[in-house]
Amino acid sequence: MENNLSDQKAFQLELDTRHDKYERLVKLSRDITIESKRTIFLLHRITSAPNREEILNESEAKLEAVRQKIKQVAQELVGEDMYQFHRAISPGLQEYIEAVSFQYFIKTRSLISVKEINEQLIFTMEDKEETNTPSSNSDDKQLCTWSLKVTPVDYLLGVADLTGELMRMCINSVGNGDIDTPFELSQFLRQIYDGFSYIGNTGPYEVSKKLYTLKQSLAKVENACYTLKVRGSEIPKHMLADVFSTKSEMIDREEGLS
Repeated sequence: MENNLSDQKAFQLELDTRHDKYERLVKLSRDITIESKRTIFLLHRITSAPNREEILNESEAKLEAVRQKIKQVAQELVGEDMYQFHRAISPGLQEYIEAVSFQYFIKTRSLISVKEINEQLIFTMEDKEETNTPSSNSDDKQLCTWSLKVTPVDYLLGVADLTGELMRMCINSVGNGDIDTPFELSQFLRQIYDGFSYIGNTGPYEVSKKLYTLKQSLAKVENACYTLKVRGSEIPKHMLADVFSTKSEMIDREEGLS
């Protein structure tokens, strides 16, 4: 009887510890999501701000702060199976991927790879251990390393969300008189859509759900390019953004009826 009680207490302690860790990871994921969204809002200002480098530097500082939160997640998961806690951290990681890939696109006009993202999520710190032996008066330094690997599904979902931000960037660019960026974004979004189309319904359920949203974003950007090409000379630049917004609402209504 006593053995059964001690076993039950041990199981209870283990479950409570795991539950507490799960809740801490959920909170960290929320913090990562909030800070990543703020970074995305900041990066959208780049279409109208005169100082591009200043915004990029500020966004890098914000992303570094997000990575410090991810470092705490990696520390929580030391010795644990990440997939047991994946649902707790997945939303935050997807939002971080969206923010970091948006910044990467603005800098390089290309898509960041999952390998490059994972390389940014390797954290090292020197751990000093004092030695009391007479033969050594200096501290021994040990290198502590933590890392968190983004799963392929989280990467795909983050990239799918990126397309929505690129669509907004297209409309903002046109509103500021930039008529080259929409065509550039249209080609880039078409490449992403083609890549997702190869996956289709054979991939994870969450990815196939995002395909519809991705198609919507692509349609809006291609519609903007069409309007620029056909009627760009007729419509004053300061009115182009309003025209695109109206057409985007019409597309949304038509797809809702179909």
